Amino acid sequence: MYLRLCFSLILTILLQPSLSSAQNATESFSRIAFGSCMRENKPQPIWQSVLASKPDCFIFTGDNIYGDTHDMDVLKKKWATLGAVPGYQKLKQACPIFATWDDHDYGQNDAGVEYPEKVASQQIFLDFFDEPKDSVRRTTPGIYDAKVCGPKGKRVQIILLDTRYFRSPLVKRSNPTPKAEGRNGHYDPNTDKDSTLLGAEQWTWLEEQLKVPAELRVIATSIQAIPNGHHWEKWGNFPHERTRLFKLIKKTKAGGVIFISGDRHSSEISRLTGENIKYPVYEVTSSALNNSGGGWFNEVNEHRVGVPYTKNNFGLIDIDWEASDPTISLQIVDEAGRPVIIQNTTLNTIHP
Repeated sequence: MYLRLCFSLILTILLQPSLSSAQNATESFSRIAFGSCMRENKPQPIWQSVLASKPDCFIFTGDNIYGDTHDMDVLKKKWATLGAVPGYQKLKQACPIFATWDDHDYGQNDAGVEYPEKVASQQIFLDFFDEPKDSVRRTTPGIYDAKVCGPKGKRVQIILLDTRYFRSPLVKRSNPTPKAEGRNGHYDPNTDKDSTLLGAEQWTWLEEQLKVPAELRVIATSIQAIPNGHHWEKWGNFPHERTRLFKLIKKTKAGGVIFISGDRHSSEISRLTGENIKYPVYEVTSSALNNSGGGWFNEVNEHRVGVPYTKNNFGLIDIDWEASDPTISLQIVDEAGRPVIIQNTTLNTIHP
């Protein structure tokens, strides 16, 4: 853990080699595209609109393929299928790509610490995303990572959480039927205070990352952090961990936090006020790139801003650094490249 903390702090000063060819510390990050839930063997027309948006980077937030196997040869082939897609190849040439995983690209539906192939799956994941052979991500458990992009005054910190490798078992609902309208799902909260979502080492690392100087922090979590009404996978399945997350933001006085997530096969923007955080915290859930739910989405979310979008899409964070108070546009963009959900804020608004 000490090695990973030291390495991460160094990266806040010097960008990783994988970034240097496309972006350096004097260039600002003003457009961040992201998405989740990509069936590797289905058509992927979304890449045309992603590329047309000219992002400074693209972030995969999980379910980047549907691996779902204990056979690592099968997993490699599924990653290779995505890698051969012309749109994905063009994306690699156009901008840096950052990624974390969710259950299906991890290797098993809704799996956590119990998945037996996690060590091998981690290396296959890092191979696909061209992680350097000497990277600390290859020698420590889990794929969490962080990078700071852009010059002082316009720094964007990208934090990639791993919600799979260390996660304790889920608790099955004791009475799943009848299912209340908008509150469907398989799981009840795990109230065991010894259970974890991130694991001890990742929590320590995250606290250090939230102290790193940055104007904007984009935290990628594969499962939703703010929405808490449904019974599918979410941070609220471990309520003490969800509370700890927001307490940590307050404790570290971290400003400019925006969560991005996927998983739900539908998209929405959520806004959290309270939790003793002195500014509104937003979360943009973008799902799916090509595997949307097709309209079934009716989940309760008291934090939702506007309405959900149930067709294929990607997420976009557009920052105008030249404004006196930099404006931030949070968007869900459809396959044709049209924003279908927009929530605007300013940098000062999301700082304590």
